[in-house]
Amino acid sequence: MNIQTLIKDIYAVVEKEENWFTASRLADFNVNLSTALNRPQYVPALRLSQMGEKCPSALWHSIHSAAHAEAIQPWARIKFDYGHILEAYVIELVKAAGHEVTGEQDECVVDGIKGHRDCVIDGCIVDVKSTNSRSFQTIKDGLVAQDIFLRDYLDQLDGNLVGSAEDPLVRVKDRGYILAIDKVLGHLCLYEHKIRESNIRDRIATYKRFVNLNVPLRCTCGTVTDGKSGNIKLDVKASYNPFKYCCIPHLRTFLYASGPVYLTKVIRKPDVTEIDKYGKIIYN
Repeated sequence: MNIQTLIKDIYAVVEKEENWFTASRLADFNVNLSTALNRPQYVPALRLSQMGEKCPSALWHSIHSAAHAEAIQPWARIKFDYGHILEAYVIELVKAAGHEVTGEQDECVVDGIKGHRDCVIDGCIVDVKSTNSRSFQTIKDGLVAQDIFLRDYLDQLDGNLVGSAEDPLVRVKDRGYILAIDKVLGHLCLYEHKIRESNIRDRIATYKRFVNLNVPLRCTCGTVTDGKSGNIKLDVKASYNPFKYCCIPHLRTFLYASGPVYLTKVIRKPDVTEIDKYGKIIYN
């Protein structure tokens, strides 16, 4: 079968075959889900999944100061687990639609850096991603490279492609795919990405150099102005950096109704609760 008909074929299965999720598929799903939800304890190391654009200081701290990472909140863990469940479900849909699925979670290595691909569908490397509706539309519209979060997917896909170059299971060597599911509406789409081998090898060489330094390089976390107050805050992507307090020791956190705001410069103190990096309220 041809990967280009994948979405149409999946929809046809769901529409016409009420009992496509057989006992054998359930057993396969359970194995894949168990693997996804019971990941081994984190060991600080560069991984192909980390090859997206990163602040060099945050990257250095992820290896040398891993214990200082912000704890993942319980609701965030649930969100990630829900994503794993959906992604395993999508792979079972691919199989039910009659497409060839091989190489699930096989290890890929590029210049000594390891990672694991999701699967190979019809001889093509495929990363399966669950997304919100906005990100799904961005992927469907072919604008992945223009999104500050989603373009990290392309770097990971490059790594999986280069790392699978000699794998006989992978018959299509020059491109890979993102198979996305909208976790709100259930829509599916397939995004094609042409390999950028020099990009991923250059990124790996650069990141190796960063983490081998004795001290971190200067923080490059993005910032933006916070209204007309004169305050400066972390931009959206930098606010998700789990090592932001390592990067910016003077960072101050204020709890707005819409969520925390991380200020790198305070001209006018916000009239909302301030907390420290441990989540404790600051009373002054």
